Amino acid sequence: MSATVLRSGLFGAFTALSLLPALAQTADPAPRTSVQAVLALAADKMRGQAAFDDCAGCHRKDASGRATGAIPRLSGQHAAVIVKQVLDIRGGQRVNPAMKPHVEEVDLDAQTLADIASYLQSLPIAGRLGQGPGDDPARGQTLFARDCAACHGAQGEGRAEGYFPMVAAQHYPYLLRELGLIRDGGRGNSNPAMAALVKGYSAADLQAVADHMSRLPPPRK
Repeated sequence: MSATVLRSGLFGAFTALSLLPALAQTADPAPRTSVQAVLALAADKMRGQAAFDDCAGCHRKDASGRATGAIPRLSGQHAAVIVKQVLDIRGGQRVNPAMKPHVEEVDLDAQTLADIASYLQSLPIAGRLGQGPGDDPARGQTLFARDCAACHGAQGEGRAEGYFPMVAAQHYPYLLRELGLIRDGGRGNSNPAMAALVKGYSAADLQAVADHMSRLPPPRK
C-alpha cells in the first residue's frame, strides 16, 4: 500500500538487574510506544479521506469491507485499534502476509496513518453486512456476555483505551475466521486473555458468538 493506502489487545524503579530478563519477556512489544506516538499527532480527517481513496478497491469507498469476510469493515472503528493493528502487522506481531508489504513505514508514514485512522473512525457504518446464519442466538448471546462483553463492551462497541475493537456490525465470515485464528494461535497478536477464553470453544461456539456480534447494531456516534 502506498502513502495513500491503508491497508485484539493487552495494550517505577527496580532494585535488581536480575529482574530485567523477566521484564523483557513480559513487556509489551515496541509498537505500543509507536501507537501512542501516532495517536499523539494532530490528525486531519480530510487528508485521511484523500489518503484512503486508493484503498477503496479492497476496503470499498465507504470502508464497509466485503460481506464475504475477506476484508473487514473499518468504518466507525476506533482509531487506536486501526493504528495498533497496522503497526502490529508492520512489526510482525500480527500475521497478515497479504497486508504486510502495504503497511511498511516507507509507504505509510505516521502522519498518514494517523490521518487515515481518524477519518475511518469518523465514518458512519453503512453498506451491506455479512451476517451469520442465526442458528443459535441464545448460545451466541450467552457466550458473548460471559467471555467478550467485559472487554468489547456489552453492545460490542469496543474500547479504544484498551485497543479492543468494535465488533458490532462486523462481517460474520471475518469474525468467524479471526476467532478461529485466535483460538488456534494463528493470528500472532492475539490478546492472551482472549486466546485463553476461546481456547476451548467448539466450532459451534465460534459460529454462535460470531453470529451474535455480526447482528449487534452499530453504536450511536
